Amino acid sequence: MAKQEQPGLLILEIGGVCGVLEGHVELLKKHFHLITMNEFLKNKERLSEKIKSVFIYADRPVVDRELLQSLPHLKVIANSGVGVNHLDLKLISSFGVKVTNTPHAVSDSTADIGMALMLASARRLVEGCQIAVSPQTERFAADWLGDEVTGATLGIIGMGSIGYKVAKRAKAFEMKILYHNRNQRKEEEEQAVGARYCEKMEDLLQQSDFVILVVNLTPQTHKFIGKRELELMKPTATLINISRGAVVDHDALVEALQNGIIKAAALDVTYPEPLPRDHPLLKLKNILITPHLGIKTDKATRMITEEAVANILAALNGLPMPNEVFP
Repeated sequence: MAKQEQPGLLILEIGGVCGVLEGHVELLKKHFHLITMNEFLKNKERLSEKIKSVFIYADRPVVDRELLQSLPHLKVIANSGVGVNHLDLKLISSFGVKVTNTPHAVSDSTADIGMALMLASARRLVEGCQIAVSPQTERFAADWLGDEVTGATLGIIGMGSIGYKVAKRAKAFEMKILYHNRNQRKEEEEQAVGARYCEKMEDLLQQSDFVILVVNLTPQTHKFIGKRELELMKPTATLINISRGAVVDHDALVEALQNGIIKAAALDVTYPEPLPRDHPLLKLKNILITPHLGIKTDKATRMITEEAVANILAALNGLPMPNEVFP
């Protein structure tokens, strides 16, 4: 009896900057016939009939009208991570194709990086490391001070799964927790982490020592934090962004950091990524920027691939998808 052919899964490549991690290939091959973008472009006529799903890793491959038109049997596009701002959901839906993401796999690792950025910025860890290893350092200055995190006020903008896990971690630091969200959390959820709801984001901005952004990028949240919002913050406050770079107006942030409107910023995301090498943010001393490390742990990336596989298999078998994203 002939072995049933596996459904084709289109990926950008294996390895490289934006390719599927080599350690995850065997997991994918258990269920799918992997087809790289390069292989597809070289043999479109034959392979277009086989591809039933696309796995988006590190925002690649790019899904546009031309690609959608060339894949007549495409059923589902599985995105790695939560954010889908790089996908045109309405266009994809018009081709009868479903979209999924992997929210459960990323929440812990992203919350961790938010706390890491807050601590590193407050305690000036990067500067401290540079001083400690510098050949010019002869003594450690007694007046080289950072800010206390324990007992400080944390404002969380976006209290979804990741935001709530940030609150859980902040509770262990005895922080006063404020949050702003489209919908208020249940009272028992608020009490569990000691969080207080701010219906107006302005109230949160004015009171917080640290403001952390954990929102999806949508037309409504594009440049959500701009000149007006930054001016509402304390001059001693730090802005932390673990959502998407375009949620913050970079020009306004440069001005705020240069002029002491806020004390510091810590960003795991920028727009674009990476920033141009001459961007003014890269020249400032009161900013910490990391290369979108939020989900980049062995455990999280493995869970992302597993969650994506479950989503794809459900779609191909006509079952409810665990994490469908709707236009």
